[in-house]
Parts: sequence; C-alpha cells; structure tokens
Amino acid sequence: MSEVRDPVERSARLLRAARTGEAATAAEIRRELADYASADLAAALSDADARTAFWLNTYNATVQDDLRDDPARYDSRLRFFVADRVTVAGRRLSLNDIEHGILRRSKSIFGLGYLPRLLQSRFERTHRVTELDARIHFALNCGAASCPPIAAYSRERLDEELTLASRSYLGSEVEYDREAGVVRVPQLLLWYRGDFGGRTGILDYLRTYGPLSGDAAPKLRYRSYDWSLELENALDFDDVDTTDRPSETRSDEGRAVETEG
Repeated sequence: MSEVRDPVERSARLLRAARTGEAATAAEIRRELADYASADLAAALSDADARTAFWLNTYNATVQDDLRDDPARYDSRLRFFVADRVTVAGRRLSLNDIEHGILRRSKSIFGLGYLPRLLQSRFERTHRVTELDARIHFALNCGAASCPPIAAYSRERLDEELTLASRSYLGSEVEYDREAGVVRVPQLLLWYRGDFGGRTGILDYLRTYGPLSGDAAPKLRYRSYDWSLELENALDFDDVDTTDRPSETRSDEGRAVETEG
C-alpha cells in the first residue's frame, strides 16, 4: 500500500485537470485509476469519508473530461449515463454505476429511491459506500444547468464540505412562500425521495440546510429541471456563508411540476 498514490488526492487532481483543460494530466491520472488493484483501492478507501470523496470526484471529473472533449455526447443523455465512461481498478464503469451502484449503495435509478438495484456486481459490493448519505445529491454534477455546482471533495473535511454544498444548492434553488404555505424545491428531491426519507425527511433537510424552521410543514412543489449543458458551474467552499438561508419569496415565478399536501 505504501506505493499507492492517494486515490482521493488523485481524483481531486483529475477533476481540476479536466476543468482546466490539462488533457495530458487528466489522461495520466485516468490511467493511474485504471491500474489500481481492486484490493488496494478498497484498502486505501476503507475510511467512509475517503470513499465517498473519491467517488464524488471521479464522477464529476469524468463528466467534465468527457463533455469538454466532446459536448455532443450530451445529445443523448440516456446513452451518456449508461455507457462505460471510466475505468477504475480494472473495471469499466458508467456514470450510473458510480452514482446508483456505489454512492447510493445499490439503489435503483427507478422507484423514487425506494427500490434496490437488481444487478449488483462483485466490484460494486466491494467498493460501494457503507451507508447512503443523501447529501451526495447536492454534490453530483452531470453537466445540466440545474445540477449542483462542481467542487473537489476531501477525506479530511467531507462532512463540512457536504454541508456547505447542501446549503449552497438549496440556498439557490429553494423558494419558500410562507403565506401560501408552499416551498418549491429542486426536482431531484422527488427523483430520490426515498434517499431523503420521504416527505418528512425532505422537510427535515429543508429545516437543516434550507429556509424552513421550527415545525413548518408547507406543501412541496417540485421545480422543472433545466437539462441544457452547463460545464462552468463551480463552487468555492470558502465563498459559502454557513449562516445564509434561502430568502422567502411571495412570487409565483418558476414552474412547479408536482405538489404534495
């Protein structure tokens, strides 16, 4: 293990190289990730925070690297997410493999977060997180304009970084109309409703990271998702004010696609 370069550091460096157009550096690091022995990688990422940080960075870096190389790959989003995109420890992986198999701990892309992923490879079972942290949904960026901004995550500060990412994303995407008793939230909270613990869990997240306080329980409305390609949306953790909360609104701006009581 002493000869294995830190996978978390390399994944963060890969993300930076992909975003700044350092094609040779990105290609070199991708070869390093491909050449890891599976057992060595698992041992190097035995700490839960290290494992989560590595796979977040690897996902975001792969999106950036592949779409900056050829933006036309995004013309068919289904193909983009299901095609093999990166090799890690000898295993070809799709973005879906990383997100749903590893970071969501083998949960289906279907079923609003309540169904297991049916086909689970040995690699997936070996390298997936030990416990799903729904805050990953505020850190994964698939290239869409409505995605959370991109940041490099670390093993040392992961909890703090995910908290900042959650506050930043919900701070910009949530609109709370106290008088109407309605809160408009990103649609990914619907897609992964089960990951967040259902309606009650979503409201808890909005109390912790968003505009709700006390026992407020407004109706949920899910905003439409903007799938247009956007690769420049980035987050600097030093610029996030942890005391900020999304402002309330009394306007009806923004389309809502579903309402819950």
